[in-house]
Amino acid sequence: MRQVFTTGLLWFSAIGCGLMAGIYFAFSTFIMTAFGRLGQAAGIAAMNAINVDIVRSLFMPLFLGTTVAGAALVVMGSLRVSEPGAVSMIAGGGLYVIGMFVVTMVFNVPLNNALAAVQPSAPEAGAVWAAYLKDWTFWNHVRTVASVVGCALFVAALASSS
Repeated sequence: MRQVFTTGLLWFSAIGCGLMAGIYFAFSTFIMTAFGRLGQAAGIAAMNAINVDIVRSLFMPLFLGTTVAGAALVVMGSLRVSEPGAVSMIAGGGLYVIGMFVVTMVFNVPLNNALAAVQPSAPEAGAVWAAYLKDWTFWNHVRTVASVVGCALFVAALASSS
């Protein structure tokens, strides 16, 4: 029973990390660039609209569920560190929780909140928008890499435990 639960959690985490990686990859590779070309008022309005809608979407259960599952795999792997796949479970979960969740909460969310406080057409919004594009995208790159590598480590744990 324990192995079935662990395998299910690994599959859920691998798929969740993969989906999150795809979302972050899209933002890192073309969405933020396109928003930057829109001009400050339109770019800020578009990003603020996304930030309002994303917390009301299916993104949130996936975001939170994959984080909780990753943290659980760290604990489970730590309790049986000598078993096949345990180190990959610990590394994948730790990397994902820190590199995706913690980075989001410490960097991306405060940047989103600061952007939401700015009047898009105000003169000072230009400097805020320019800094936002640079800083938010950098931290999004970190989330992308953490999600991709977390996914790969969960797949490695699945492969080594079969």
